[in-house]
Amino acid sequence: MSALYACLYVREFPAQAMLRLRPQLKDSPVVILHGTPPRLWVCSLNARAHDLGITIGTTRAELDVFPGVTHLPRSLAEESSARAALLQCAGQFSPRVECLTPDGTLSAVSDAMSDTHFCAVTRGPQHAWCWHFGVILDIAGTEKLIGPPEKLAKKFLHAVRALGLQASIVVSANIDTAICLASSMPVSTAVIPAGEEAKILAPLPISVLPLTPEHAETFARWGIAALGALAALPEKELIARLGQEGKRLRQLARGEAPHLLIPTPSAFTLEERIELDAPVELLDSLLFVLGVLLDHLIARATAQILALASVTVTLPLEGGATHTRTVRPALPGNDRRLWLHLLHLDLQANPPPAAILSVTVTADPGSTSKVQLGLFSPQLPEPARLDVTLARIRAVVGETRVGRAVLEDTHRPDAFRMEPFTIPTNTTTTTLPVPRSQARTAARRLRPPEHITVTLHQRRPTSFVFRNQRYTVERAWGPWFFSGNWWGIECWSIEKWDLIARSDRDGATISCAIARNPLRPATMNDWRIEELYD
Repeated sequence: MSALYACLYVREFPAQAMLRLRPQLKDSPVVILHGTPPRLWVCSLNARAHDLGITIGTTRAELDVFPGVTHLPRSLAEESSARAALLQCAGQFSPRVECLTPDGTLSAVSDAMSDTHFCAVTRGPQHAWCWHFGVILDIAGTEKLIGPPEKLAKKFLHAVRALGLQASIVVSANIDTAICLASSMPVSTAVIPAGEEAKILAPLPISVLPLTPEHAETFARWGIAALGALAALPEKELIARLGQEGKRLRQLARGEAPHLLIPTPSAFTLEERIELDAPVELLDSLLFVLGVLLDHLIARATAQILALASVTVTLPLEGGATHTRTVRPALPGNDRRLWLHLLHLDLQANPPPAAILSVTVTADPGSTSKVQLGLFSPQLPEPARLDVTLARIRAVVGETRVGRAVLEDTHRPDAFRMEPFTIPTNTTTTTLPVPRSQARTAARRLRPPEHITVTLHQRRPTSFVFRNQRYTVERAWGPWFFSGNWWGIECWSIEKWDLIARSDRDGATISCAIARNPLRPATMNDWRIEELYD
């Protein structure tokens, strides 16, 4: 099988990484500032800022000449999120992906060059640096799965544009040839036929190669301006003057340089971050930012045929505190309006205590929900509407009071806890034998239990007053003692009796269960009726 590679090249990566999360600025001139005040300079810019005459290396003071230009500080966190999104996107088309740009690093062209040299930085007109992003995919053998290289390149470019980025994609049998052409062509796709690498590279400027300042000056003195002129130089004479690096540059110009692809390991994560231009206190402004981040998370999950199972919002606040909230509906889904509504209700009930400096949204992936209904089965309510209803109830009564009651492993009466509603992944239906009908005693719990006055004789109840009537005990069973938590401060103890008593007024008979707490002082009449038996 012949080798075949696809090169993805994203120009002005710092600017694109920030503008993908700020769609309202895409039609405005935007520059990205790097450095420490007061030595701030432009490291990246969009096309509209370039049309105004702004170049890489323009200082912050020089930008005052250009009115209407938006200045944004460089954010390594947002670049890291965009980098992870691009690597996950590339992983959809090939399992072997090499990232040519280190994460968040600045490399100088004058340093010792490696095979990943020129996708990291390029030389600017004012001896400044401009960052770009590049990845290489090994797409050999993907024709039967995706289609011919032309179709793969178009699908890949469409997936990258869905992330809010513009890029160039070139397919070639030589990695360095694809990199050189992708770095010099506009936003589009191209496929280089095997054996025509030198012909395609010949008209390209020599600046696409990883030239040191010394080599660039030498080629300028020789009058070498295009790769075709460099490729026509004799190899031995070039080595004699420039050494082995001259041979390497000639191989690059001819499309013959070897390149060993080293796959970059990348874990699948769903996370988006944005650094706010100014502290945010209003919930409506925060929801606008969350909507943009959710759009990208949903697009990335949908591309992997996944859904969002839970969303965690982390909000660093002024003063150093962090406010974190997690929303987990009953079923995973990719409905943007549902997620935004749930986050709105949750943040409205639990607002951050200070102004917000940045926003990080992390999602846990889950499988897409599939519900198949019978032809004659009744229509069920939509899970999304149930989640919104529960969120509204939680906002009113509190989070710990909504859910399902789960009995605790104890004999303590009415011991239960509330847990969120969950749908089990694996459910098995077991047919239980139908018991024979027989007479059973029904017990009616009194909630809350009703206090009574009890008369004791030799520690046994003989009579009691219940609902303004006096009852004489005819039969009594007990006492039954229940206790627990004796090892802690919340110990409990219950003395319980089952009684049959007759009313002194009309002779009516009742069967009941009375109880008290024997740990309380004996002078306190703490008897109560908990159950009535029918």
